[in-house]
Amino acid sequence: MRRAFVVVLDACGVGAAADAAEYGDADTNTLAHLAEHLGGLELPALQRLGLGSILPLAGVPPAAAPVVHGRLRPLGPGKDSTAGHWGLMGVSVARRPPTYPEGFPPAVVEIVRAASGRGVICNRPDNGLKAIEDFGAQHVADGDLIVYTSQDSVLQIAAHVDVITPERLYAVCRRVRENMTGEHAVGRVIARPFAGAEGAFERTDGRRDYSLAPPARSYLDELQARDVPVHSVGKVGQLFAGVGIDVEHPGATNMRALEETTELIAGLDHGLVFTNLIETDQVYGHRHDFDGFASALGDIDDRVARWLELLGDDDLLILTADHGCDLTSPRTDHTREQAPLLAAFAGHDGRRHDGVLADVGASVLAWLAEGADAPELPGRSFL
Repeated sequence: MRRAFVVVLDACGVGAAADAAEYGDADTNTLAHLAEHLGGLELPALQRLGLGSILPLAGVPPAAAPVVHGRLRPLGPGKDSTAGHWGLMGVSVARRPPTYPEGFPPAVVEIVRAASGRGVICNRPDNGLKAIEDFGAQHVADGDLIVYTSQDSVLQIAAHVDVITPERLYAVCRRVRENMTGEHAVGRVIARPFAGAEGAFERTDGRRDYSLAPPARSYLDELQARDVPVHSVGKVGQLFAGVGIDVEHPGATNMRALEETTELIAGLDHGLVFTNLIETDQVYGHRHDFDGFASALGDIDDRVARWLELLGDDDLLILTADHGCDLTSPRTDHTREQAPLLAAFAGHDGRRHDGVLADVGASVLAWLAEGADAPELPGRSFL
């Protein structure tokens, strides 16, 4: 009746990956640069677990008695949430999914037109908030969809809730997802409903991600094959297209995801809870909002302290990330970084463990299905 909780602090990278220069991300380090810019961070629970033992971090000294801690390298190409979360569970792709630095070609635009019966505006790499600021009024006036991308393999569609209902927007995105195949098999199609009046447009909590299904088995599949229930919180279930997930719990905001995770820690009998905390990425990272990012980390730190009080000897808590989003970068996109590892469980010896993202999935399987044969998947357990 063991339990495991994997919590992803979205975009909280801890230093450039070995191949970061190939992505234009040399010398990036999200958490270190954040702490340096603010003159230090105050994160007592994470400090006690060993966040400052992973890397030098202003305001967060090394722990006297850390849990298992280290850095995890990306598994395979890419630097978005799909690549990161898949990597944590042992799934990698052979090559980078398509990106569109010049906007989408006519063939992709036609897919959107056919799926929606509407025109397309914007069609360029853009910050999501800027896209609705620049094109929201035109969209409201003529009904054309705001379609944009980023450095990641994504196609995002924004629509005002009074022009297109969220349910209709989701249906459009599902059809676009179904038809984005072959050379245009983009990693995610993302629905971005927004509301409000011109000059005060705001995105709602109704974001939906329509991902490709993982191309191979993951540690989530291995858990299900051993009758271990898998719960997701936030966008995790969407990133896996529901594959390997038994129950999806809401978590469009950090507050909701933290509450859902706390309830599961307090009441779940056994199984895995896989949580994404989105706001360090979506709300603060892409906007280069240093103070907001730090405040979000502080809220997470407070909740981690509560979780540690609720956990018992049969529980494993892993705190990690999926990629970076260095706020000091001249761009506002994700950065190709390593992820932190903090793993608390009974009997840990506080050692350092540096490895790959998939070590998380391997460790979760070893914890929840003790004695089971190891599958032929990347990663090695740090237990």
